[in-house]
Amino acid sequence: MGVGLLADLADMASPIALGGRALGSASRIAIRGAATAAAAPPKKPEKTSFGNLKDSDRIFTNLYGRHDYRLKGALARGDWYKTKEIILKGSEWIINEVRTSGLRGRGGAGFPAGMKWGFMNKPFDGRPKYLVVNADEGEPGTCKDREIMRHDPHKLIEGCLIAGVAMGARAAYIYIRGEFYNEACILQEAINEAYKAGYIGKDCFGTGYSFDVFVHRGAGAYICGEETALIESLEGKQGKPRLKPPFPADIGLFGCPTTVTNVETVAVSPTICRRGGEWFASFGRERNRGTKLFCISGHVNNPCTVEEEMSIPLKELIERHCGGVIGFDRVSRRKQGKPRLKPPFPADIGLFGCPTTVTNVETVAVSPTICRRGGEWFASFGRERNRGTKLFCISGHVNNPCTVEEEMSIPLKELIERHCGGVIGGWDNLLAIIPGGSSVPLLPKNICDTVLMDFDALVEVQSGLGTAAVIVMNKQADIVKCIARLSLFYKHESCGQCTPCREGCNWLNKMMWRFVDGKAKPSEIDMMWELSKQIEGHTICALGDAAAWPVQVRSLSPFLLLGYFSDWILSLGVTISQFL
Repeated sequence: MGVGLLADLADMASPIALGGRALGSASRIAIRGAATAAAAPPKKPEKTSFGNLKDSDRIFTNLYGRHDYRLKGALARGDWYKTKEIILKGSEWIINEVRTSGLRGRGGAGFPAGMKWGFMNKPFDGRPKYLVVNADEGEPGTCKDREIMRHDPHKLIEGCLIAGVAMGARAAYIYIRGEFYNEACILQEAINEAYKAGYIGKDCFGTGYSFDVFVHRGAGAYICGEETALIESLEGKQGKPRLKPPFPADIGLFGCPTTVTNVETVAVSPTICRRGGEWFASFGRERNRGTKLFCISGHVNNPCTVEEEMSIPLKELIERHCGGVIGFDRVSRRKQGKPRLKPPFPADIGLFGCPTTVTNVETVAVSPTICRRGGEWFASFGRERNRGTKLFCISGHVNNPCTVEEEMSIPLKELIERHCGGVIGGWDNLLAIIPGGSSVPLLPKNICDTVLMDFDALVEVQSGLGTAAVIVMNKQADIVKCIARLSLFYKHESCGQCTPCREGCNWLNKMMWRFVDGKAKPSEIDMMWELSKQIEGHTICALGDAAAWPVQVRSLSPFLLLGYFSDWILSLGVTISQFL
């Protein structure tokens, strides 16, 4: 080997030469890097305005239940589209898309969903993994998850499958609030459809992946909305929170790795995977990406649940979707349901200050037939001033309670025996009848034998046709207790505007229950008569009259005396039968 070659080798090995070569390499890298940096596109500026989400960007397209919630309707709206392709792309791809989307938990805490799902990716853990969906929505004012389960259940089920693939879970438990009976039924129906179609269960979509979904109804405890209390409840224990650590991702349901997540969080994941994480991240601002369901209630003109862009200004959200906050003019028009003084009558000044007719459902419903068949035909039924047919609601101690249409002026006894199979125990077992609903006085048996069922005939016997709700009581009924129950109803329903009604109904109720309890005195019968007369005719509306009539002594006193003062009656030297 020549000296020159050795010298060249020595130069190449010298620190200076190496440093120079390194420096040269660094310079070339720096130049190349500078060129690359210069070629990079400028960073896209952040959005500064948010809201006004387009319909084409809405994930929940059946939020108001205008379309079919079943599988056929879900497929038409794009659910279960390309789900097989998403499954085959694997868990890493799904988690990366969710991370790219910036999706944060929609249950309140806002923890990054992609990170949370990634905690479950433990390939060397041989234990089964579970997905638990927290549908225990029990917080006042919150109803978004209920709308999803009620109107878009397949979106949730598909989301469970995709989230399960991402976590390596083989089963999902949807823990639904116990009061959501209808929603649980709809959800179970959708799960059955998905099983039948081969979307869940063994070999989902023919991918070789098996996944089961179960619905578990809670028992009404709000605390079970906390994830560890929910797990305890699922395991059949009391729904009480666990100490953490360990966290559910390590020791969760049945001691296995578990992710507890919100209904909305799971339900949006299929759309994120189909349209891409970047599409979802294009809504909202940094660290607050995507769309969100907002439940708006309270003093707004149009309470609603609506999907909008994250970071929308609160004022814009309320004004755009709810018509704004209720103003003073609206509050002043939202009046209490209390009667008006008359006159003026509604025919002159009624609804919104305009002429108004308030009428009954049956009255309106018969008018087309009268016009078609003629007024003379309708007038051929019943007697003078009591024409036509009538619906009678017959209940109480009859063999066949019913609602039946009959001719006006039909005898009460014939009405009951023809259409109801008679009084239980026979007509001789009859004690009294309320002929027109709770607001009219009852009739003792001797009047019921011959009275006709029309307006004038019942007025003549000091009662009324009222609503034609016939309440039959036989001798086994405690009439005093029945009337006391009616007095409790009127006490509860009094609006309190008129003093005679407000105070009188309260005292009538107290006195009637004294008779029921056997604590009343004979003098209280007269006292109750006077009290009912102070109420009757002294109120703006007829509710006071309705409360007074059932307890007025002209019909009730024999039963009061018979039931609670039999010893006192006998001491007068008369027979009890004289009072019936």
